[in-house]
Amino acid sequence: MAENVRVAVRVRPFNDREKQRKASLIIDMRGNSTYIKNPEDMAAEPRSFAFDYSYWSHDEFKESANGYLEPTGGRYADQRKVFNDLGQGVLDNAWKGYNCSLFAYGQTGSGKSYSMVGYGSNKGIVPIFCEELFKGVEAKKATAGENEEYQVTLSMLEIYNEQVRDLLNPKSIAQKGGLKVRQHPSKGFYVESLVSCPVSSYNDIENKISEGTRNRTVAATNMNATSSRAHTIVAITFVQKTPNETGQSMTRTSVVNLVDLAGSERAESTGATGDRLKEGSAINQSLSTLGNVISALADLSMGKKKTVVPYRDSVLTKLLQNALGGNSKTIMIAALSPADINFDETLSTLRFADRAKAIKTTATVNESPTDKLIRELREENARLMELLKTGGITLEQLSANAGAGGQNPNQDSSEEIEEMKKAMEEELRKNQEEIENMKKTWQERLAEQENENKSNVDAELKKQEEKKVIPHFWNLHEDPALTAMIVHFTREGTSKIGNKNASPAPEITISGLSIQKQHGVVTNKGGVVKIKAIDGKILVNGAKITKETDLHHNDRVLFGPNHLYVFHHPQDEAKNVKEGKVTETPTYDTAQEEIAKKAGFMDKAGKSEEDLILQEDVIQMLPMVNEADAMSAELDKKVKFELALVSPQARGLKGGKTEVMVKMRNLENGNEWLWDRNKFINRKFLMQEMYQNYVEGADDWDVPKEKDPFWEDADVEVLIGTVHVHLMSLSHKLDIEETLTVTNYQGKENGHIEIEIMPCTPKGEGLGEDDFLDDPKELVGKELNFKFKINFGRGLPSNMRQSCCKFKFYLDNQYTSTAYGDGMNPEYKFEKLFKFPKCSQEFVDYLMESVAVIEVWGKQKDTSPKGGATLGTDTKQLMAREKSNLFGLSNYEEEQAKLKKIGDNKQTPVKKKGGNKAADSNKDNGVIIPVPPPPAEKKQNDQQVNAYKKQADDADRRAKAAEQRAASSESQVSDIRSLLSQKKKGGAETITIAELEAMLGGGGGRSATSTAQKEHMGDQASKACTIQ
Repeated sequence: MAENVRVAVRVRPFNDREKQRKASLIIDMRGNSTYIKNPEDMAAEPRSFAFDYSYWSHDEFKESANGYLEPTGGRYADQRKVFNDLGQGVLDNAWKGYNCSLFAYGQTGSGKSYSMVGYGSNKGIVPIFCEELFKGVEAKKATAGENEEYQVTLSMLEIYNEQVRDLLNPKSIAQKGGLKVRQHPSKGFYVESLVSCPVSSYNDIENKISEGTRNRTVAATNMNATSSRAHTIVAITFVQKTPNETGQSMTRTSVVNLVDLAGSERAESTGATGDRLKEGSAINQSLSTLGNVISALADLSMGKKKTVVPYRDSVLTKLLQNALGGNSKTIMIAALSPADINFDETLSTLRFADRAKAIKTTATVNESPTDKLIRELREENARLMELLKTGGITLEQLSANAGAGGQNPNQDSSEEIEEMKKAMEEELRKNQEEIENMKKTWQERLAEQENENKSNVDAELKKQEEKKVIPHFWNLHEDPALTAMIVHFTREGTSKIGNKNASPAPEITISGLSIQKQHGVVTNKGGVVKIKAIDGKILVNGAKITKETDLHHNDRVLFGPNHLYVFHHPQDEAKNVKEGKVTETPTYDTAQEEIAKKAGFMDKAGKSEEDLILQEDVIQMLPMVNEADAMSAELDKKVKFELALVSPQARGLKGGKTEVMVKMRNLENGNEWLWDRNKFINRKFLMQEMYQNYVEGADDWDVPKEKDPFWEDADVEVLIGTVHVHLMSLSHKLDIEETLTVTNYQGKENGHIEIEIMPCTPKGEGLGEDDFLDDPKELVGKELNFKFKINFGRGLPSNMRQSCCKFKFYLDNQYTSTAYGDGMNPEYKFEKLFKFPKCSQEFVDYLMESVAVIEVWGKQKDTSPKGGATLGTDTKQLMAREKSNLFGLSNYEEEQAKLKKIGDNKQTPVKKKGGNKAADSNKDNGVIIPVPPPPAEKKQNDQQVNAYKKQADDADRRAKAAEQRAASSESQVSDIRSLLSQKKKGGAETITIAELEAMLGGGGGRSATSTAQKEHMGDQASKACTIQ
C-alpha cells in the first residue's frame, strides 16, 4: 500500500556568526506546525507549514557533565527523541525486510550533520541506528538456530559534479569521469564496481566511514573541489537468512540509504544575471533535478497522470529512484537556521519539505527463498552469456536502451551496441559475485575482509600512537567533518614538502593547486621545528614567510592558496599545560579571519553591523579569489583576479550597502571586467571543473573561449565610471552647463563628459530671465520642461573602443541611453526633452536634494599582443612581473595619453603607484581594496597595507568634503534667495558686486565663478546658480 514520505523539520540554536550579528529569531514551532516570520515585516502574520514532526532544538537545554545536550524545558528535542521518532522506524522496517531511505536536507551550516551523525556524546541517527542494529543482531545470534545468519555490509559513495566516487576504494577516486551508473531490469540503477564491505560491529562501520571521509578529503583537496557541493550516500545492506515454517531457507534483504545532500542553497540559481555561462556548470544539476523530481512526484500524488518524473536527468536522482518513488519507506529531515539573515534559504527549505510530504512510495518486503535467488541469478547469467557469444542484441533492445538514455536509436548504433555489451559484462560479473557470496558462509566473508583490513587497521593504530609524541600537521577544512582527516608527520631531521611529481618523493606529499615539486622544507632538531619556503608560497599564522621560521603548537600553516593545516607539537602542548597556558584549538573560520586580517581586511572593533557583514563576505571571498588566481596561473589563462569593495554610489545608486565584487584583468592587454559576487562564484565552480579535468589528464580539458570561464568577451559592457549631477539649479529654472569628471569605483579619474540641462518651453524654446524662481516651492503645481543634453566625452581610458552614457531620471524604471561614441574622445550628441506638466512636492524635493547619476559604459578593444613584452610569457611570469612593478613608475607616455584634452589640457605629473594617487581627485563614489599580491619582503607588505588603508581614508575624506561643499552650496543659494527677496521688496533691481562677494565668503575681488572653481565645484558637482 502506498504511503506518504514522512517529513520532519528541526531548528538549531544560533551559531557564533549569528550571535555576532545579533540575529533575530524568525522560526517558531507549535505541535507539528512550523512558523516563519519575514524579517522585513516582523509584525505581519507568519507563514505556517505542517509536517509529521517539528523539532524545537533552539533553546531550553543544558550541557551535562558528559557533554550531552539534555532538555531543561518541554519544547527541546534532543538526539534521542529524534531517533525514537525517525530512526527507530527505519530500524524496525529494516528488520521487516523493507528498503529504507533517510534524507538530510538544508542549507550549509543548518545542522544536517548534527541530526544525521552528531558529535561526541550527542550521537545522531546513523550511529544510534548502527548500534541498535548490531545489538539486535547479537541478541538474535544468542538464540539462533543452525541455518540462521545475519549479514551487514556497507558502501559509501560521493556524487560531485555529476561524477560518482567510491569512497571505500581510493583507486577508483582518481578514475577519469568517475564510476559508471548502470540500470538493472528489476533492481533499477546501481553503481558499477562499487565496493561493499562486510562489517560485524558498529566499530567496523565507524572505521569504514572514517576511511571514506579521509579519502573524500584527499580527493577534494587534490581536485580543488568544494565539499559543500557534494552528496554523500552511505548504504547499509542488512541480510537475514532464516528458515521458514517448512524449513526452507529464506533471504530477507533491506537496503538502508543514509543520504547527506549538498547545501540546499546550491540548488538555487547563482543569480549571475547576464552571464553567458550561468547554466554551464554541472555542479548544480543534481539538486535542481531533485527539486524537479520532488515536484513531479507531488503532482502525480495529486492526480496529474501525464506528469513525467525526470529521474534520468541527474546521477543523484537515478540512484535515489527507489527511495523517492519506488520500493522504499522514506523519511526526510530538513534542517533550519533560526536567524533572520538566512530567511530566504530557510523559507526555500520549508517549501521543499512541504512538497516532499505529498510524495507516496510503495514499499514491499524483499524476501525470497535463498535457492530461488541463486537459480534466478544463474538463469540470468546464462541468458547474458548467450547474448554476448552470439552478439544477439536485438533492435528492440537497442531502441529500449537508446530511448532510456534519451538518444536516437539509429544514431551511433555501433557505439550503443558496444556500450550494451559492456553493461552486460558488468551485470554478468555482478551476478556471479552475488552467487559466490551466497555460496560462502558469512564467517568466510568476514575473515576475508578482516585480512584485507588488517594492514590498514595496524597502520591507523600506529598513526594514532605516533600523533601523541611526534610533531605533525593536521588539516583544516570548511566542512568540519573533513577536518583533521589528513596528517603529515615532521619527524626528526629534514622533511621535504612537495607534490607527487617530485623526484625523489618528498617526506610530506601534498597534491593539489599550486603545490610545487620543491614547495618547502621542515626541520626537526631535538623537538625544535622550523619551516622554510623554497619554490612555493607558505603562510604561517596568516603572514607569508620569506626565511626559516619557528613553528609552535597550534600555529596555522597555509601551503599554496587553499591547503590549510594546524601544527601540533605534543611537547609544546604539554609544556603549555604545565605552565597553565590555555591555547584554543584553531578552526577553519578563525584561520581565514587571521589571513584576512593580515591582508588588511579584518577589524571588528567599533564596526557597525553592515561593516561586519561586509567583512564576513570578504573572508568568504578572499580564499576563493586566491584559488581562482592560482588556477589561472596553473592553466596559463593569463588573467588575474582581485577583490573589490564597491560603494552604492559607484554603482549608480543613491544609497545601499557596499558590495564585494571581483575584478578580472587580462594580463596581456590590460582589459578589465568587474563581476558581482554571484557571477564570480558561478564562474569559479566552472574553473574548478576545468581544473579537475586538467588534473585527471583529460585531452579536452581546455575548451573553446566561448565556454571558457576565464574568458570574457571584449563586447561585454564595463562600467567606466559615474558622474553625479546636482539638480538644485533646475528647481530655480536656471541652466546647468558643466564638464564633469567621470570617476570609477576606486575614486580614480577616468575622463570627463560635458552635459547641459536647460529649462525651456514645451516646444523646446529657451526661457526668459523673468522665469527665474526665487523659491523652488513656487514650482509646485506648475509645469517644468527642460532639455537634457550629453554632448561629448573627453579623455576616457585608452583601451575603450566605444562608450555610451546611461541614466535614470526621477521615477524612471528604464535607463535612458545615448548612442555609442568611438574612442577616447567620443561625440554623444544626445538630447532629450523632459516634460512635467504639473510638478509635485515630491518631484521638487527630488530636484532640491537628489542627484542625477550618469553611468558611463564602454566596450574594450579586443587586442591581443602580437609581439613585445608579453609574447611567449606565461601567466606565472606575468603575475611575478606585475608584483615587481607594483610600486614602480608607470609608463609616462601612456599616462599622459590618458590625460590629454581634459579640462584646460594641462599635463599632470605622473605619480608612483601605491602612493596617494587619489588624494587630489575629489572623488567620493567608491573604493577598491585589491587582494594584495604576496610581497617579496615584509617591508613591501607593510607598504601595501598602508597604501590600501590610505586609499580608504582618502575616499572617506573626499566623501565628507563633498558633503560639506554641497551643504555650503545650498547655504549660499539660500542666502542669495533671501537677498533677492529683500532687494525686490525694497524696490531695488540690482545687487552690487561687493554684496555678492560678501555673501559668497569672499572679498578681495573674488568672483562667484572663480570661488566655485577654487572650491572644485566644477570638478565634481554642477554649480548651484550663476548670477551675471
